[in-house]
Amino acid sequence: MKMDKPAGGSDPALSNDLHVAVIMDGNGRWAQNRGWPRLVGHRKGAERVRELVNACPDLGIRYLTLYAFSTENWSRTTEEVLGLMSLFGRYIKREAGRMKTEGVRMRIIGDRSPLDPKLQALFDWIEADTAGNDRVHLTVAINYGGRDEIRRAAQSVARAVQAGALDAAAITDQVMSRHLDTGALPDPDLVVRTSGETRVSNFLLWQAAYAEYVFTPVLWPDFTPDTMKTVLDGFAKRERRFGGVLT
Repeated sequence: MKMDKPAGGSDPALSNDLHVAVIMDGNGRWAQNRGWPRLVGHRKGAERVRELVNACPDLGIRYLTLYAFSTENWSRTTEEVLGLMSLFGRYIKREAGRMKTEGVRMRIIGDRSPLDPKLQALFDWIEADTAGNDRVHLTVAINYGGRDEIRRAAQSVARAVQAGALDAAAITDQVMSRHLDTGALPDPDLVVRTSGETRVSNFLLWQAAYAEYVFTPVLWPDFTPDTMKTVLDGFAKRERRFGGVLT
């Protein structure tokens, strides 16, 4: 027997709108294993993003959320951080036309305030430029942390209560979800982490409460659409109980 999913989430068996979130790990190691600078791995990883986004309709993925830069990643070298920020901008500029014509809607989640104003403006532009698309929803987490997101959402809810726009007794899971960065998105059905690490690393802590997890040893630059298909084939065989039991 199939259990009902908690309110606020999505069930691909009912909606056919699979939401897959990916912790893209292993770019630096992939490059270092070949004696190359870490940024080479990040550039290769960006190519995989493009391939996976293009393959989403064939894979049955309507929502793809990618963890690109965490709130903790600022501790990396200045060279790597600046290189990543530059890579984000180049990816958007290079892929903007393709996303617009192929029905990809792009969103950026996370705290943008510490980012370069030009990069923030580019994020605003690509979100507005693709806002009418609905075939694939690509969400990229940049300067994102799950705890930070929940803190900011709680502050937003508190301000609404203080302003008299919301009664404290009316704060439900759904209300909290709407105040998160992902408020316009369904909860993820599947979270994939590459590179063999088995941590959630502060990613979608609220949203992934009932998600299935897959931890794969494949480094992100080697994670092809065929790899994703294999992961999804395994996911399809799982019984999702959402805290209940099968009868």
